[in-house]
Amino acid sequence: MAKKPRAAGKLPNDDIGQATRLALYRSQQVLRVAEQRAFDLFLQNLVKGTSHLSLGQEAIAAGFALAMQPGDLSFCTYRGHAHTLARGVPVEKVLGELMQRDNGLMRGKGGSMHLTSAEHGVMGSYAIIGAHLPIACGAAWRAQYRGDKDVSVCFFGDGTTNIGAFHEALNFAAIWKLPVVFVCENNLYMEYTPIGDVTAVEHPAADRASAYGLPRIIIDGNDADAVFRTAGAAFARARAGEGPSLIECMTYRHSGHSRADPAKYRPEGELERWKERDPIKIYRERLTQFGIADATIARIDAEVLAEVDAATEACKAAPMPTEEILFTDVYADGGWAWRN
Repeated sequence: MAKKPRAAGKLPNDDIGQATRLALYRSQQVLRVAEQRAFDLFLQNLVKGTSHLSLGQEAIAAGFALAMQPGDLSFCTYRGHAHTLARGVPVEKVLGELMQRDNGLMRGKGGSMHLTSAEHGVMGSYAIIGAHLPIACGAAWRAQYRGDKDVSVCFFGDGTTNIGAFHEALNFAAIWKLPVVFVCENNLYMEYTPIGDVTAVEHPAADRASAYGLPRIIIDGNDADAVFRTAGAAFARARAGEGPSLIECMTYRHSGHSRADPAKYRPEGELERWKERDPIKIYRERLTQFGIADATIARIDAEVLAEVDAATEACKAAPMPTEEILFTDVYADGGWAWRN
């Protein structure tokens, strides 16, 4: 006889509960569908230039964002769409920016690699590798100095761990016990090069943590529950004045480094093996294990698709930015004319 599914809700020894799990699943699904739509729009020539997708890495953005409190700050890399969406920025604002429309987050001027929304705690996406780690330290130092309780969370790829700013920021944060959490999204490749080929340690972030007096933390970055729990513990530590954390999340991007990368350098079968641990697949199974009905999951899927469809049509209908917008704030004086 088949076992009956367990009753939905917060079960014994379950520290997460149904409401949070449904929110984690919805967030991951929004990130997946929105990123896939961005790729589809690129193929339709409606998204110009390059962009860097997080397909396959959704659990990290969703898990950390849901563990954050209002006022906490996110610092992202050029692969920042998912983190921006996870903090609550509407899909229309992100797709509009990618499509260079006036309804975009930066009114079409910033593009894929410069998504910023102070209102949602998203303090910028940074195209320069490692540039945002010291900036996150600065924001955390401000919180410490003023006695504020917000935490700065800095996301970066495995390649950043070989940049000087990574080590400088970690050292500074550790010495001053800053309320900052460093999150390495280790997807195994620094652009086109396997991180293991150019790094002396197996885990480029976690294996270096001890040099700065920090614990070695490695988690499954494709399991949103593991991410959510680890993030919550790191945030609690930071708010209590116990200093920074360095967390290495093991994950894998399903697409190439950017739109221009067909990812031919990956070994045969590697992508297929990682897709068996697709974060969406894992979490659908998790919801079922905790007694959440298939109809509930299907309803979330339909609602997310409708949301992304509506945002897509709104962006297609939106105008391009006017010259007045394009020629404002290009230089520090607010104008656009070059000054010698």
